[in-house]
Amino acid sequence: MTTTVERPAPELTPLAEYLRSVLRRIEALPPLDLELAHAYGNVLAEDVVAPHETPAFDYASIDGYAARSEDVVDDARAVRLSVIGDLTAASWRPSRLTQGSCFSVAAGAPLPATADLVIPAEWTDQGMAVVEVHRVPKRGHGVRRAGDEVPAGTVLARAGTEVSPALVAMLAATAVTHVVVRPSPRVVVAATGDELVDVGRVSQPGQVVDVNSHALTAAAAEAGALAYRLGICDDDPEGLRGLLEEQTLRAELIITSGGTGTGPGDMVRRVLARRDGARAGSVAFTDLAVYPCGVLGFGTVGVDEVPIICLPGDPGAAMIGFEVLARPAIQLLAGVEPVFRPSVRGHLLETVQSPPGLREFRPAQVAERRGGGYTVQPLAGGPYTMSGLATCNGLLVLGEKVTSSPAGTTVDVLLMDRRR
Repeated sequence: MTTTVERPAPELTPLAEYLRSVLRRIEALPPLDLELAHAYGNVLAEDVVAPHETPAFDYASIDGYAARSEDVVDDARAVRLSVIGDLTAASWRPSRLTQGSCFSVAAGAPLPATADLVIPAEWTDQGMAVVEVHRVPKRGHGVRRAGDEVPAGTVLARAGTEVSPALVAMLAATAVTHVVVRPSPRVVVAATGDELVDVGRVSQPGQVVDVNSHALTAAAAEAGALAYRLGICDDDPEGLRGLLEEQTLRAELIITSGGTGTGPGDMVRRVLARRDGARAGSVAFTDLAVYPCGVLGFGTVGVDEVPIICLPGDPGAAMIGFEVLARPAIQLLAGVEPVFRPSVRGHLLETVQSPPGLREFRPAQVAERRGGGYTVQPLAGGPYTMSGLATCNGLLVLGEKVTSSPAGTTVDVLLMDRRR
């Protein structure tokens, strides 16, 4: 009679504990001086101070007639002014108003000396030599003064700020030509497995379409990385190790999918978890109290010890693994704060069940309620997470102690805003 001894189930690591231990090993990339034209999307590594004021000179903000307020005192009679010239945004010669005179000006034109208002053209008879004013504006109307918006020496943006199109405009307006930023991390993505075939074919026994390398490359790009898809890597130990070490020459982060389990075909775990005195780096694979992504690998490869994240092969689990670990890692490399997606608490519209002892991430639709707050509609999870992720705008988070959340419960949701 043969006695079978069951192996004890592995002890599961809480997600928060795991993230604390892993993310502290990732540092922001060294600062880089970039021309303003190439800075969009990067994160500032230093404060930016305005070297010049904006506007740089007094100018007319509307089309009309630049005049002195004392010459257009509002009374019962129409005011008549002599038009002594025209000014456009390209005018550069100094000009000055005398008593009872005005300039016809275009928006953006330098303001004549002593002028303190611009009369809109439609408030006049639009005369060319003499103009009759039918309605008198207040002093300062239609005028932008030098330094009104940003005085010289103003801090335009603090370190850690992402360079947006609007910030580019403000920096350009104050004559900033270069900024010091954290560069966007270069991320390479590979899917592993002898069973994988490229898109365009239909899965059949022994063949599985490579979903992950496409999806994870897109997810890395969405997170702000310069993402490169390596495609499919066969389960050849030396070929796998050689390919990954080759990528350390151009990547700040490597992401793989597949092979993280302990089955006979899980080559990624076999190869990368093994320490080899001739090669630098190794990867630790951790069983997590997370559903549907139960195992994640993290470590380094190559002489330069480039970080590598190993995700499961199931597409839904891989995408959840990306959200909980790879995306925060990319944010850290790029110097972005905060590294995690924003979250809200919402009113659950439908009862959901969750595996005991595991923190579940389930796709959901989040909507604002009239009068304030949010509603949360759960979508397909578990083995169907991929289809739920395709239409969700949030991730419902159910804690380890939750086995059932009735409709009406207040729950936590990560907002998938599709932006960094």
